[in-house]
Amino acid sequence: MPRPSPQAVLLVDGYNIIGAWPCLKKTRDSAGLQAARVELVETMTSYSSFQGYDTQIVFDAQYQNTSSNKEIITELLSVHYTDFGQTADTYIEKFCASLRYQIAQSRIARVIVATSDRAQQLMVQGYGAEWLSAQQLCGEVETTVCRMRHRYQSRKKPHSRFLANSIDAKSRQRLAELRMELK
Repeated sequence: MPRPSPQAVLLVDGYNIIGAWPCLKKTRDSAGLQAARVELVETMTSYSSFQGYDTQIVFDAQYQNTSSNKEIITELLSVHYTDFGQTADTYIEKFCASLRYQIAQSRIARVIVATSDRAQQLMVQGYGAEWLSAQQLCGEVETTVCRMRHRYQSRKKPHSRFLANSIDAKSRQRLAELRMELK
Protein backbone atom coordinates (compact mmCIF):
# COMPACT_ATOMS: atom_id res chain seq x y z
CA MET A 1 0.00 0.00 0.00
CA PRO A 2 1.56 3.36 -0.97
CA ARG A 3 2.21 5.74 1.86
CA PRO A 4 0.12 8.92 1.96
CA SER A 5 1.73 12.11 0.70
CA PRO A 6 3.56 13.98 3.43
CA GLN A 7 2.04 17.19 4.74
CA ALA A 8 5.26 18.98 3.87
CA VAL A 9 8.85 18.50 2.80
CA LEU A 10 11.18 19.85 5.49
CA LEU A 11 14.81 20.57 4.61
CA VAL A 12 17.07 21.13 7.61
CA ASP A 13 20.48 22.81 7.29
CA GLY A 14 22.13 20.46 9.80
CA TYR A 15 25.23 22.35 10.90
CA ASN A 16 23.36 25.65 10.94
CA ILE A 17 20.83 24.16 13.38
CA ILE A 18 23.55 22.55 15.51
CA GLY A 19 25.28 25.93 15.78
CA ALA A 20 22.05 27.70 16.72
CA TRP A 21 20.36 25.41 19.25
CA PRO A 22 21.90 25.76 22.72
CA CYS A 23 21.36 22.09 23.59
CA LEU A 24 23.08 20.92 20.40
CA LYS A 25 25.94 23.41 20.79
CA LYS A 26 26.49 22.08 24.30
CA THR A 27 26.55 18.50 23.00
CA ARG A 28 28.91 19.47 20.16
CA ASP A 29 31.29 21.24 22.54
CA SER A 30 31.30 18.50 25.18
CA ALA A 31 30.90 15.25 23.19
CA GLY A 32 31.81 16.23 19.63
CA LEU A 33 30.16 16.98 16.32
CA GLN A 34 29.10 13.37 15.69
CA ALA A 35 27.16 13.29 18.98
CA ALA A 36 25.42 16.56 18.07
CA ARG A 37 24.47 15.14 14.64
CA VAL A 38 23.02 12.03 16.28
CA GLU A 39 21.03 14.14 18.76
CA LEU A 40 19.65 16.31 15.93
CA VAL A 41 18.65 13.23 13.91
CA GLU A 42 16.91 11.67 16.94
CA THR A 43 15.05 14.90 17.66
CA MET A 44 13.96 15.36 14.06
CA THR A 45 12.86 11.72 13.78
CA SER A 46 10.22 12.20 16.45
CA TYR A 47 9.22 15.63 15.17
CA SER A 48 8.87 14.47 11.55
CA SER A 49 6.86 11.45 12.54
CA PHE A 50 4.45 13.46 14.68
CA GLN A 51 4.06 16.22 12.07
CA GLY A 52 3.94 13.87 9.07
CA TYR A 53 6.78 15.77 7.36
CA ASP A 54 9.14 14.21 4.84
CA THR A 55 12.33 15.53 6.42
CA GLN A 56 15.81 15.72 4.97
CA ILE A 57 18.68 16.83 7.18
CA VAL A 58 21.54 18.12 5.04
CA PHE A 59 25.15 18.26 6.26
CA ASP A 60 28.08 19.87 4.46
CA ALA A 61 30.80 17.55 3.33
CA GLN A 62 32.47 20.24 1.27
CA TYR A 63 35.83 19.93 3.02
CA GLN A 64 35.80 16.14 3.15
CA ASN A 65 37.16 14.33 0.12
CA THR A 66 34.10 12.09 -0.13
CA SER A 67 31.16 11.68 -2.47
CA SER A 68 27.63 12.48 -1.44
CA ASN A 69 25.89 10.04 0.82
CA LYS A 70 22.27 9.52 1.82
CA GLU A 71 21.14 7.59 4.89
CA ILE A 72 17.50 6.65 5.23
CA ILE A 73 16.68 6.75 8.93
CA THR A 74 12.91 6.21 8.78
CA GLU A 75 10.20 6.36 6.16
CA LEU A 76 9.93 10.11 6.83
CA LEU A 77 13.53 11.05 7.64
CA SER A 78 16.75 10.91 5.67
CA VAL A 79 20.19 12.41 6.20
CA HIS A 80 22.18 13.78 3.26
CA TYR A 81 25.90 14.50 3.21
CA THR A 82 26.84 16.71 0.27
CA ASP A 83 29.53 16.08 -2.31
CA PHE A 84 33.07 17.33 -1.86
CA GLY A 85 33.02 21.05 -2.61
CA GLN A 86 29.23 21.38 -2.22
CA THR A 87 27.64 23.21 0.68
CA ALA A 88 24.37 22.30 2.36
CA ASP A 89 23.08 25.68 1.15
CA THR A 90 23.62 24.84 -2.53
CA TYR A 91 22.12 21.36 -2.07
CA ILE A 92 19.00 22.84 -0.43
CA GLU A 93 18.69 25.59 -3.03
CA LYS A 94 18.95 23.11 -5.91
CA PHE A 95 16.41 20.85 -4.25
CA CYS A 96 13.97 23.76 -3.83
CA ALA A 97 14.54 24.79 -7.43
CA SER A 98 13.77 21.24 -8.59
CA LEU A 99 10.46 21.32 -6.67
CA ARG A 100 9.45 24.80 -7.86
CA TYR A 101 7.06 23.47 -10.51
CA GLN A 102 5.50 20.93 -8.15
CA ILE A 103 4.95 23.66 -5.55
CA ALA A 104 3.32 25.92 -8.15
CA GLN A 105 1.08 23.07 -9.35
CA SER A 106 0.14 22.19 -5.72
CA ARG A 107 1.51 18.66 -6.09
CA ILE A 108 3.49 19.29 -2.94
CA ALA A 109 1.60 21.07 -0.18
CA ARG A 110 4.58 22.80 1.39
CA VAL A 111 8.34 22.92 1.26
CA ILE A 112 9.92 24.31 4.42
CA VAL A 113 13.60 25.16 4.86
CA ALA A 114 14.99 25.41 8.39
CA THR A 115 18.07 27.61 8.60
CA SER A 116 19.12 30.93 10.07
CA ASP A 117 21.18 31.81 7.00
CA ARG A 118 19.58 35.03 5.72
CA ALA A 119 20.87 34.69 2.15
CA GLN A 120 19.52 31.16 1.91
CA GLN A 121 16.18 32.31 3.35
CA LEU A 122 15.74 34.79 0.52
CA MET A 123 16.85 32.28 -2.12
CA VAL A 124 14.49 29.47 -1.09
CA GLN A 125 11.55 31.83 -0.67
CA GLY A 126 12.16 32.84 -4.28
CA TYR A 127 11.52 29.20 -5.23
CA GLY A 128 8.24 29.16 -3.32
CA ALA A 129 9.51 27.42 -0.18
CA GLU A 130 8.70 28.57 3.35
CA TRP A 131 11.44 29.47 5.78
CA LEU A 132 11.87 28.70 9.48
CA SER A 133 14.71 30.13 11.52
CA ALA A 134 16.66 27.75 13.73
CA GLN A 135 14.98 29.29 16.78
CA GLN A 136 11.51 28.90 15.27
CA LEU A 137 12.20 25.25 14.51
CA CYS A 138 13.47 24.76 18.06
CA GLY A 139 10.24 26.26 19.41
CA GLU A 140 8.11 24.08 17.14
CA VAL A 141 10.01 20.96 18.17
CA GLU A 142 9.56 21.81 21.87
CA THR A 143 5.84 22.47 21.34
CA THR A 144 5.48 19.18 19.48
CA VAL A 145 7.24 17.28 22.27
CA CYS A 146 4.80 18.78 24.77
CA ARG A 147 1.84 17.83 22.55
CA MET A 148 3.19 14.29 22.16
CA ARG A 149 3.63 14.00 25.92
CA HIS A 150 0.11 15.32 26.53
CA ARG A 151 -1.38 12.92 23.98
CA TYR A 152 0.46 10.01 25.57
CA GLN A 153 -0.60 11.03 29.08
CA SER A 154 -4.25 11.40 28.06
CA ARG A 155 -4.25 7.85 26.69
CA LYS A 156 -2.90 6.36 29.88
CA LYS A 157 -5.57 4.97 32.15
CA PRO A 158 -5.29 4.93 35.92
CA HIS A 159 -4.03 1.66 37.37
CA SER A 160 -3.08 0.44 33.90
CA ARG A 161 -0.35 -1.79 35.26
CA PHE A 162 -2.97 -4.50 35.87
CA LEU A 163 -4.25 -6.46 32.87
CA ALA A 164 -7.84 -6.32 34.08
CA ASN A 165 -7.77 -2.51 33.91
CA SER A 166 -6.43 -2.59 30.36
CA ILE A 167 -9.19 -4.65 28.75
CA ASP A 168 -12.78 -3.80 27.93
CA ALA A 169 -15.71 -4.73 30.19
CA LYS A 170 -16.90 -7.60 27.97
CA SER A 171 -13.48 -9.30 28.08
CA ARG A 172 -13.24 -8.72 31.83
CA GLN A 173 -16.67 -10.39 32.26
CA ARG A 174 -15.61 -13.37 30.13
CA LEU A 175 -12.43 -13.81 32.21
CA ALA A 176 -14.53 -13.76 35.40
CA GLU A 177 -16.79 -16.47 33.95
CA LEU A 178 -13.78 -18.62 33.05
CA ARG A 179 -12.41 -18.25 36.59
CA MET A 180 -15.75 -19.39 38.02
CA GLU A 181 -15.76 -22.46 35.76
CA LEU A 182 -12.31 -23.46 37.08
CA LYS A 183 -13.48 -23.50 40.71
